[in-house]
Amino acid sequence: MPRMSAEERRESVVRAAISEFAQKGYYGTSTEAIARRVGVSQPYLFRLFAGKKAIFVAASLRCVEDVCRVFAGAAEGLEGEEALHAMAGAYVRLITEQPEKLRMQMQTYIAVAAAEAEGDREFGEAVRAAWMRLWDTVHLPLGADDSETTTFLAYGMLVNTLAAMGFPPGHRVWQAMYPSARVTGPLRS
Repeated sequence: MPRMSAEERRESVVRAAISEFAQKGYYGTSTEAIARRVGVSQPYLFRLFAGKKAIFVAASLRCVEDVCRVFAGAAEGLEGEEALHAMAGAYVRLITEQPEKLRMQMQTYIAVAAAEAEGDREFGEAVRAAWMRLWDTVHLPLGADDSETTTFLAYGMLVNTLAAMGFPPGHRVWQAMYPSARVTGPLRS
């Protein structure tokens, strides 16, 4: 079996970090657990990343990038209402099939708030910049309409909250969602 390059190893660390941080948050996750999941030593982990915060930032930003990719792919060639429904459906599939993406998003928001409460704005600035790329990714397919973009993302945050709280598919809280954003399959926790 060929050896992984440093870039491939970094990718493995980001994927493992998403899984670990999604489950236990920033403060509850040890770098030892991430290293163990990847199959490397902690010293090697710190050759790839400057520290735990750098790993968390990379995992958080990757999660936003993944959502951007899902939205862009779903909306390709579509606009307006068609794009809206395609993106909503694609997002629900993402968080249903890869629930760690939802949990990582939620952990990211908590970590930004905690960091900013301690006077650390750097992490929040990076996450806000990534989130603005997310905004831009949905903004154009929705007709570059601020109100439509805000409504779409507000529904997305409601979906995040309801799914994170464990409301099962078919529960009445899902009935007012966009038809393509209704949770119809199992949400794994």
